[in-house]
Amino acid sequence: MAPLAANAAVPSDITPRIGDVEIYGARKVSLQKIRSALGARPGDLFPSREAAEERIDKLSGVVASRIEAACCEGQKPILYVGIEERDSPHVEFHPPPSGDVELSSELVNKYRMFLDAVGDSIRGKNADEDLTNGYSLMADPECRDLQQSFIPLVERDLALVDHVIRDSSDPEQRAIASYVLQYGPRGPRTSKTVVNGLQWALRDQDDNVRANAARALKAVAVGAKLHPEQEIRIEPTWFVELMNSVVWSDRRIASLALVNLTDERDPEMLALIRERALPSVMEMARWHDLEHALPAFILAGRLAGLDDKAIQEAWVTGNRDPVLKKALKSKGKNLALTRETP
Repeated sequence: MAPLAANAAVPSDITPRIGDVEIYGARKVSLQKIRSALGARPGDLFPSREAAEERIDKLSGVVASRIEAACCEGQKPILYVGIEERDSPHVEFHPPPSGDVELSSELVNKYRMFLDAVGDSIRGKNADEDLTNGYSLMADPECRDLQQSFIPLVERDLALVDHVIRDSSDPEQRAIASYVLQYGPRGPRTSKTVVNGLQWALRDQDDNVRANAARALKAVAVGAKLHPEQEIRIEPTWFVELMNSVVWSDRRIASLALVNLTDERDPEMLALIRERALPSVMEMARWHDLEHALPAFILAGRLAGLDDKAIQEAWVTGNRDPVLKKALKSKGKNLALTRETP
């Protein structure tokens, strides 16, 4: 029995390994060359992001690349590899601001306390949130209390919060401001400040600022739909442009936002997605991870003119291709399906 006991004492390998590799944005550059430059396959350890991006960026036809890990494929993270090719859509971000404006220490400290509380709520599986007021209120009592404490602080400092988003050289300051701005007051002038500031932040150079702005805008949009008297309109333009970003998290937050914004099938909004981001919608809707693919698949179904019941039926049965082909035909051009990564 001694050998069995010895074997039982050996710890299992818990080092995170790649569950799957998804490449997006590569429509001309060889996938094989990209995979070779990446130097990592499913089951491997994660490569150095900087070194792998440097190798991929040297490939002919590649303008920029971005590697990002996201959970999960069978509890193993997925490695998303974004490629920006020459002559492909390019997302223009604002130049980095250089101002020294800062939020009040009271607001910054409460936000940092909120981040700690969110981490605890996620570990406790109590991270649900209510957006019906036009801002996030989480189910976790501690998180919710801290979020409610933002309301009077942002009302007091609304102009300052907007100023920080546009002019602070500190990306943490801009990220905090982009999150808390959703708690600003609603009124003819103040609502415009909230929406315009958040839409400005969607073009920030920093990933975290853009992500916080997208989360906040999602809440504002939900509240605006339930309270039409607020007369708030979220412009889809920059969410549509982010669907072409080389950054995976940009595409993720943009697809989730556009599902909400296209709920009423506004023809102009759908036409904008069709014109500016259809290839990106197609490739994202084919991602292997179902959670990550679903928002883009819903968009594809709406572009195809299907109702939500038909989209859901196609999704549940795993019958994606007919929906995607119909979405492509809706543009009136003979386009090929975005190639699927082997």
